[in-house]
Amino acid sequence: MGQPLADPLSAQFATNPPRELPKRRGTELLLLAFAAFIVTLALVLVEANQEQELTLSILWLGLAYLGVLTGAHLAVRRWAPYADPVLLPCVALLNGIGLVMIHRLDLAEAEQAAQKGSEYSPEVTKQVLFTVISLALFVVVLIVVNDHRTLTRYGYTFGLIGIAALALPAVLPSSLSEVNGAKVWLKLPFFSIQPGEFAKILLMIFFASFLVSKRDLFMVAGKKVLGVELPRARDLGPILIAAAASIGILVFEKDLGTSLLYFSIILVMLYVATERVIWVVVGLTFFIGGCIIAYNLFTHVQQRVENWLNPLGPRYDELGGSYQLAQGLFGLGTGGVGGTGLGAGRPDIVPAASTDFITASIGEELGFIGLAAVLMLYLLIAMRGMRSALAVRDTFGKLLGGGLAFTMVMQIFVVVGGVTALIPETGITAPFLSQGGSSLLANYILVALLLRISDAARKPAKRAKPQQPQAPIAEAHTVLVQRPPAGGSPNGDGRAA
Repeated sequence: MGQPLADPLSAQFATNPPRELPKRRGTELLLLAFAAFIVTLALVLVEANQEQELTLSILWLGLAYLGVLTGAHLAVRRWAPYADPVLLPCVALLNGIGLVMIHRLDLAEAEQAAQKGSEYSPEVTKQVLFTVISLALFVVVLIVVNDHRTLTRYGYTFGLIGIAALALPAVLPSSLSEVNGAKVWLKLPFFSIQPGEFAKILLMIFFASFLVSKRDLFMVAGKKVLGVELPRARDLGPILIAAAASIGILVFEKDLGTSLLYFSIILVMLYVATERVIWVVVGLTFFIGGCIIAYNLFTHVQQRVENWLNPLGPRYDELGGSYQLAQGLFGLGTGGVGGTGLGAGRPDIVPAASTDFITASIGEELGFIGLAAVLMLYLLIAMRGMRSALAVRDTFGKLLGGGLAFTMVMQIFVVVGGVTALIPETGITAPFLSQGGSSLLANYILVALLLRISDAARKPAKRAKPQQPQAPIAEAHTVLVQRPPAGGSPNGDGRAA
């Protein structure tokens, strides 16, 4: 019989060796094929209801979309083999639904242009190009960021770049930064970009690395008031800076949605790091106070609030009035529970139907059921991201993953909240659905980082090699070492052997 293993852990692995977790890449590919099938079917319904000719080109479009997604799948299979298999298919389905809806709006705009005797350039072509570029950037992020923990080395650099990108539109003249009343753009000769879309990711990386290094600072309690331990006054610096930045965005860039998004992300990451609700309460107090001050000082904030409280008020059809919001609500009411059907509604009469109000367009033609299904896709992405954040082994990954997942939920809440008049109207676009290159590029970077974190969370930990057991010192054999002769030669004659 063999010698029994001295190490109990070694004995356990000898009788029950660890099994490698399934990578689920085949499941991901199957879900991607299902997403491409749904997108192709939706495209057929749009063409049929718009009385367009149904040809095999639609099938080829669906196969081309599946081919592009398969390229992204192969990149995940190669560089993030243990990543969550549900994230990429959900994103692909959202992106595909957005492309179908933009194409449907293009058909309506082309018909109106034909009636006026003018030409119309379809926007879906640009969006398809942005999708391909975004997927290429997605692959680059997976390759370059082979370990999310390396991002902590550049935390402060990312923070500085993020703040500069966020503030740049506010300091530029309106001719270079303002679109539809919001100064959030950087308009260049050949293209336009929203720096804030990328700044949110850079600032999340900075804040996650900052909280990891300074977590103990926020855990220290100050005076107790009414049974609640308040933070110390000197520890309120980050909250005050975040509140000032958010109010600055609201005031100078006239963008309520972005200010709400940034401040909520910082509060959630601070709560996840400290598990102290008092930070959320203090942060919300500062933010609400700043909003009240901004409302009393600036007319554009008052106009947004008035549109929210009374969409059919006396300024309904004036410049800056609530016409867009009212038309979106009418569209949602027309869709009802089941919707008018893809291609059978009139979402084109809503201003910015393919950007800010694309969820209203979906609600009109797919109804409450279809819009709820789209929102469930966002919720599924956020839940799988949170699950990966909880499972990852390092604190930085937990904070960054939680912040990225929450960003997805908060973005769609701000978008749908503004469309449905739950909160004042915002200028944020729905991730992966709305037309626009900046949002698509930034959100694919966000998903790539989530996949990297989920790969680290699901990847089995490397087991240390079992060490050879050593006998106790009391039982060790004694080895006698003979002293060499005085002459220094083993032969005793002064010569070497």
